[in-house]
Amino acid sequence: MTTRNILLWSPSAIVFDCDGTLMDTEQHWQEARNITFRLFGLKPPTGFADRAKGVHYSECGALMAEETGKPNLGDDLADTLLTTFTALVDQNPVTMPGAAALVRLTARHLPLAVASNCPREMVESCLHRAGLLSSFSHVVVAGEDVRPKPEPDVYRVAARLCGVPPEEALAVEDSFTGMESARRAGLRVIGIGPHPKGPEAKHADLWVPSLADRELVRWAGSWIDA
Repeated sequence: MTTRNILLWSPSAIVFDCDGTLMDTEQHWQEARNITFRLFGLKPPTGFADRAKGVHYSECGALMAEETGKPNLGDDLADTLLTTFTALVDQNPVTMPGAAALVRLTARHLPLAVASNCPREMVESCLHRAGLLSSFSHVVVAGEDVRPKPEPDVYRVAARLCGVPPEEALAVEDSFTGMESARRAGLRVIGIGPHPKGPEAKHADLWVPSLADRELVRWAGSWIDA
């Protein structure tokens, strides 16, 4: 779907990613990764932050172990990473620009859900402290029966819980991992961040610099007026 076509479409439900989309937690993940590396006496590999973005914390621990040549430390690294991240977020939960306003606007007219790779308690705590949890009908996280992104499970489940077919739901994401998950589930996708060059641009149907983008806000207003 092209950008022009998606702007003529109205979703029946919206599914938001949490980390980096609603909540400004990527800085916390980066700090938690650095602290975890230091605690284990390991040096972060070059470019690791880019490879880890949007990855489930357990898989991130395994990746940290693999790339530092310590394959037996995967579980310990993952546990320390999550504990450190949780403490950092609890100290300073911050919403992304435009997130709170867009959620509150659309929640009055459409079912909203969150689809995240983070543990439920972490997602719900962040959203509660930001005053946004009550705006969401459902919070879907990876677990035993729901595979983490980039698998499509969290988005498929979220659309189903919202009572709409995947093709009628809109995903809002900041990571390529999450965008792949949403597209595989059949949702249309808004990508948050700079418009990438080359084939990576196709990860999203529409790219906006932030949820405060004027074009996005005007488009959201058209869903309400429709």
